[in-house]
Amino acid sequence: AVPVDDAVAELQRDWEVIRYQTPAGEREKRFESLSAKARKVAEAYPGRSEPLIWEGIIVSSWAAEKGGIGALNLVKQAKSDYEQAIQIDAKALDGSAYNSLGVLYYKVPGWPLGFGDKAKARQLLQQALAINPQGIDANYFYAEYLFEQGRYPGSLQYLDKAGKAAPRPGRESADKGRHGEIATLAAKLKAKMS
Repeated sequence: AVPVDDAVAELQRDWEVIRYQTPAGEREKRFESLSAKARKVAEAYPGRSEPLIWEGIIVSSWAAEKGGIGALNLVKQAKSDYEQAIQIDAKALDGSAYNSLGVLYYKVPGWPLGFGDKAKARQLLQQALAINPQGIDANYFYAEYLFEQGRYPGSLQYLDKAGKAAPRPGRESADKGRHGEIATLAAKLKAKMS
């Protein structure tokens, strides 16, 4: 399992650099290039969910940078990666496939344009929380979902838990970036609740 773990850790580090340290104007091309690398890793380790999860994260990040109708094929690809990962091992990477798939379901438009579905998003995000109840990502994304639903007290509760999550060894850059996003959402919440 060591080579797959190393390959996944490299994808994770590359994603963190692009997501949190690369200027916005360069991210789309960098994510596009990283998604090709992620595809190769996923193909090299069939039957492992971790490469599929990271491919999905990278492709959905690329879609977010691309935006608009052009991003729909990318989010459908990411959705497929997450669904395959869940079939292999739903609990891999602390339930990240449920978490990331839930995010897609609340950010992607609904029918006829996309597959977005707020109820399905809630169910998936809650499954991620059941697997990793103290995790920074699971709590942050559920807080973001509740915020977008106008459920501010609940959002604040999960955002508080995200802010208190234990640091992840080797994920310092991602944790720092996520704490910045927590602060941004906290400021939006404060404005809505005052």
